[in-house]
Amino acid sequence: MPRHSTADDGPGTSRSTSATIPPNILRYLALVADECGVDLEPELAGVGLEESVMRSAALRVSYRQGSSVIRSAVELTGDPHLGLRVGAAQHLTAWGLLGFALLAAETLRDAIETGVRFQNLSGAMMVWSSAEEDTGYVLRAATPDPALDPTVAVFLTEEAFSSVVTLTRLSAGAEFAPRRVEFTFPAPQDPPLFAELFHCPVRFAATENRMVFPPAWAGHPMPGRDPVAYASTLQLLEEQMASRRHQQDLLEVLEISIAQSLPDVPSFVEQARRHTSSERTLRRRLAECGTTYEAIVDGVRRERVEQLLRRPELTLRDIARRAGFSDVRALRRAVHRWHGVAPRRLRVPEGQPDD
Repeated sequence: MPRHSTADDGPGTSRSTSATIPPNILRYLALVADECGVDLEPELAGVGLEESVMRSAALRVSYRQGSSVIRSAVELTGDPHLGLRVGAAQHLTAWGLLGFALLAAETLRDAIETGVRFQNLSGAMMVWSSAEEDTGYVLRAATPDPALDPTVAVFLTEEAFSSVVTLTRLSAGAEFAPRRVEFTFPAPQDPPLFAELFHCPVRFAATENRMVFPPAWAGHPMPGRDPVAYASTLQLLEEQMASRRHQQDLLEVLEISIAQSLPDVPSFVEQARRHTSSERTLRRRLAECGTTYEAIVDGVRRERVEQLLRRPELTLRDIARRAGFSDVRALRRAVHRWHGVAPRRLRVPEGQPDD
């Protein structure tokens, strides 16, 4: 039987787009964008991620926030392969305790499987799985949502495999090269960029995103292997995962409660009562998740508005009322804060009436 591993917190091929993740990718994205002469602080601030907030070790960002910033960064830099650059800029230290565990693993295969197992602690925005197959040791990456914006999907896929190759070379050996890399997106106009990075055959328009490791490299001993340190670190990671599951449960319950109540929004006092908790305790638990009740409400409203804007029979007045805004002006301000454009620019088809 081939060995296979996926994320610990749910089915291996799916993930809620409202889930929260560490902002590692966004931090490196901001650094790379700055090298291109693009300041992403306004884009980050637009989704509630001011500079002081981004420095917090407890910060978690949603896929909605991450996707919005990524989409803007690709547009502002004009770099269609920004994901490759962001992946190549990373270091294991950004992964914290998980990065230490990978360094202490016995073999490269063990390091990869540890990364897959605890991927939600690393800031991964893809869903990873791995398996031993006839062609070699295979690492797969899937987008969390089949309907994900194509620009964001390409960025995340490029970043995912670029970071794997970069971190493997940093931790296991600079001469590492996969046997083969496959991407589901169409062939780009400049495929030599990929060959230059991966040093192996690269296939596009494939049925899945995957990287095949040569058997010799899969079993390659990690230079920093330490069985005692590895076991101790895994125990700490398990504790972090258990804590994250409890946090995610709380966030999902609150999101569902708010979504089901729209256009009315339950007060914070009411939410604390529903959770048989004091207001102070609930605020503390949300702070541990790196968020606030106001931010959760804003995220739910944003998702509802984006859904309603796809319905051409609804006017902006209808949408404002159903999403719980006081009037159309409040809706317009919110949409501009989220997307930087007026609501009519997001309507499909364009040209729908404003009221």
